[in-house]
Amino acid sequence: MTTASPSPEEDGVQAGAILLMAIGEENAAEVFKHLGPKEVQRIGERMAKLTTVSDELFDSVLTRFGGSVESQRSLVGDTGAYVSSVLKRALGDDKASLLIDRILQGRDVSGIESLKWMDAPSIAELIRNEHPQIIASILVHLDRDQASGVLVALPDRVRNDVVLRIARLDGIQPNALKELNDVLSQVLAGGDRIKKAALGGPKTAAEIMNFLGSSNESAVLDAIREGDADLAQKIEEQMFTFDDLLKLDNKALQLVLKEVATDSLVVALKGAAPEMREKVFANMSSRAAEALKEDLESRGPVRVSEVEGEQKEILKIVRRLADEGQVVLGGGSEESFV
Repeated sequence: MTTASPSPEEDGVQAGAILLMAIGEENAAEVFKHLGPKEVQRIGERMAKLTTVSDELFDSVLTRFGGSVESQRSLVGDTGAYVSSVLKRALGDDKASLLIDRILQGRDVSGIESLKWMDAPSIAELIRNEHPQIIASILVHLDRDQASGVLVALPDRVRNDVVLRIARLDGIQPNALKELNDVLSQVLAGGDRIKKAALGGPKTAAEIMNFLGSSNESAVLDAIREGDADLAQKIEEQMFTFDDLLKLDNKALQLVLKEVATDSLVVALKGAAPEMREKVFANMSSRAAEALKEDLESRGPVRVSEVEGEQKEILKIVRRLADEGQVVLGGGSEESFV
């Protein structure tokens, strides 16, 4: 069975890796200085796997890069207004506001940014003795999968308390940011001038918990339910698991499947319910479905951790498509008619 074509994002990572291998160590190092931690990790991993590339692919990457350079022109006059407008269009006013403040007003976020370069167990070790409210305030600044990794490394009691506090958090006030400064040396500068940031809440807690794994999810939810049943229900409503792919309409599922590599799908489906497999088969061509069935039958036992890992990667694709407005989580994009 042929492997699915790489997504535009994966294609970009590969092209970036090839280009950085071609321009030499010194120039590549300069480029890396301008990338974020996840970008560095993804491109670095791809570079490490590159041994040889075809002349055709190599020439194609250089041609694309050359075309991009040649197409550059003088930019807009008011770059601040332009950046602000673009971010608001892309992310909405609420999500864009904090980024705009940081970018245009030069606020120091070195403390949080330094955490994003650390692995989750190291962050957990750094903050495990802090007050749960401080831990919650830190975690809402991190990427959801990184924050969940930190939670996994914390004791059960602390983990449950922290998720409860994240779910109850409705913003970060300047005095809370000052506490973070004490913990991380300096997370954000100018706390008195910072507007309340829209961070935390049931949705944030749910997004973080989506990466915890089923056993940890259940334990945390049960603990929260004992203290606040309504809040636990709100978190649960916001969570989206691999089984919830069944709730996607056919068009949405087809969009997702286009971006999932065959090997990843095979492993993810090894731990899926029969109805999930049937829905996937039904949204593929008959030839592709038969080939996938053969791959599933011929694939030997797979570790649960591998299955969960691939399912999480597919969920990342689903959430990205949802953020882009291409799919609706929980279905609902297919209207009923009578």
